Amino acid sequence: MTQINVHKELTVGQLAARSGVAITALHFYESKGLIKSTRNPGNQRRYPREVLRRVALIKVAQRLGIPLAEIGEALKTLPDNRAPTAADWKTLSQQWSRELDERINQLMLLRDRLNGCIGCGCLSMEACPLRNQADVLGKRGPGAHLLGQA
Repeated sequence: MTQINVHKELTVGQLAARSGVAITALHFYESKGLIKSTRNPGNQRRYPREVLRRVALIKVAQRLGIPLAEIGEALKTLPDNRAPTAADWKTLSQQWSRELDERINQLMLLRDRLNGCIGCGCLSMEACPLRNQADVLGKRGPGAHLLGQA
């Protein structure tokens, strides 16, 4: 009977299969410093098993709409030699929860303003609170300031 080494490192293919994340995404995460690998004598990437939990954390944070740069900053606060713990997640989730609450409030305000625009339909360049909030375009002077912008 073969004994499985629970501390065995994972290949990029194994990490992709176990995490459900594409190999290209894992390479991208690594290029951004979100995860780390070592190289074996054949110059192939090897990932410690704790990277699985880091990848899970990255995917959950992305699903919440947290930008990768912020995820990277959060991961820098965690030790490299172990998987994120429940206490680590609690700390990160409390921080992100405040940001999500603010984003939700902003989106609800935007939705309420959108409902008002549906009624008038004008999208006035001077008065529209969605397109030209606080008439910032008027302060730029004459001309087509939004030409070419979505």
